[in-house]
Amino acid sequence: MVALIVLAVLVLFVLVAIARTVRVIPQARAGVVERLGRYSRTLTPGLAIVIPFVDRVRPLIDLREQVVSFDPQPVITEDNLVVNIDTVIYFQVTDPKAATYEIANPVDAIDMLTVTTLRNVIGGMTLEQTLTSRDQVNDQLRGILDDATGKWGIRVHRVELKAVDPPASVKDTMEKQMRADREKRAAILQAEGIKQAAILTAEGEKQSAILKAEGQKQAAILAAEGQSKAIATVFEAIHEGKPDQELLAYQYLQVLPQIAQGDSNKVWVIPSELTRALGGIGERLLPRAGEDGGTT
Repeated sequence: MVALIVLAVLVLFVLVAIARTVRVIPQARAGVVERLGRYSRTLTPGLAIVIPFVDRVRPLIDLREQVVSFDPQPVITEDNLVVNIDTVIYFQVTDPKAATYEIANPVDAIDMLTVTTLRNVIGGMTLEQTLTSRDQVNDQLRGILDDATGKWGIRVHRVELKAVDPPASVKDTMEKQMRADREKRAAILQAEGIKQAAILTAEGEKQSAILKAEGQKQAAILAAEGQSKAIATVFEAIHEGKPDQELLAYQYLQVLPQIAQGDSNKVWVIPSELTRALGGIGERLLPRAGEDGGTT
């Protein structure tokens, strides 16, 4: 019975020894090995063999890029205004040994370093510069933090100002200014629209006037051509018909009532040729009247 217990203890000891001897390190992780309390080596991803009860593997270190968001911190600007700034830090462990032995709590250390650095940088800038130069502030913070954390085996890749909250009074002033700027831009756009509409209207009226003038011109040309053709036709008809004085006198008598319609037509001038033609017409008509009276 005692032999069985001893055998079971030995088997258990062997299993524990094997478990402590063979270690599997996951990808993007690193393990720091201490031998008898002193740094021995750093385990990389894969299968590793350590000496049980002699070597000790500290908690694995994450080698991936990590993101830490810090609480808003009050910072005084150059123009003595207090602003609350939220920061986000992107960092990565590049040296597991330094990250283990050079700093006790890297996240808290980065937080404190960020606060002090942020106050130094923002303290030399006005509120307007802080609000409009975030990229510049981010670059300055990243450079200072990266230099300070390099000895800790940590590399700071990016620093972002997540939010910059000015005082309430300054916010009200900024909102009024932005509202005034928006109204100004709206007024400018409205004026530009009215201007463009007036230009388009004037262009339309101009084109309409040009087209109307062209139409009147074409109408006048067509009317003149029509009158010219009419005169030419009448002239040809007169020459082809060869009218005598009696026909002209008769036509004049036909037009005479139309001439007399005007109120200002009180004096008429009758050409002598027309008088002779009228006399000839009368001589022709009188014999016919006598002939009719004789027969009756």
